[in-house]
Formats: sequence, C-alpha cells, structure tokens
Amino acid sequence: MPKLHRKDDGRPIRAAMARAGLSIPQLAEATKRVDPAGKGVSASTVGHLAGQGKTARDRCELTTAWLVAEALHQETNAPLQDLFAMPSPSTSNIERSTPDADEE
Repeated sequence: MPKLHRKDDGRPIRAAMARAGLSIPQLAEATKRVDPAGKGVSASTVGHLAGQGKTARDRCELTTAWLVAEALHQETNAPLQDLFAMPSPSTSNIERSTPDADEE
C-alpha cells in the first residue's frame, strides 16, 4: 500500500490543529473516536506528523493519514487532500522477474 506524504512539512496539519484548538494528545484521542476499531493513532505518531525537525516524519500509512484527517475534518472541515498528498506514480517500467518460459 502506498504511503501518503504530509504536505508542506506538516504546516497544514498544524494549522488545522490550531483552528480546531487541539493539542497533539487531544488529536490522538480524537482519532480513536473516528476509528471503527477504536484504536486511533498514538500521540507519538501524531507528533511525528505534525512536528518539525529531526523527529518529524514526511510519510505515513493511508490508514494513519485517514484517521488524522477525519478527526481534524470533524472540527475544521479540512479534507484529507489538504493535509496529505499521494506519492507520484512510479515511472519504472522495468520488469522485475523473469517468466518461467524465458528461463534457461
């Protein structure tokens, strides 16, 4: 599954959090409410996505991005596309394996 990239070094996430009045732990708690499994996203992961500097992460799983975006959307109406970007499609067209018929 492709990983999503946070936009603009996490600025849109931080801006949406500020508009919603949510801290990192509060946003993590809000992800539990929108997660059908009730698990949510850890405060540590939210901090990595919203943060800056050495501990920041630019990529995350689709599920993580969806939960963070959905929790923020509940408060700010910010859609996933405003916070995260899909990676560009692969331009690689190199065949990675050899069909059985071509083996010598």
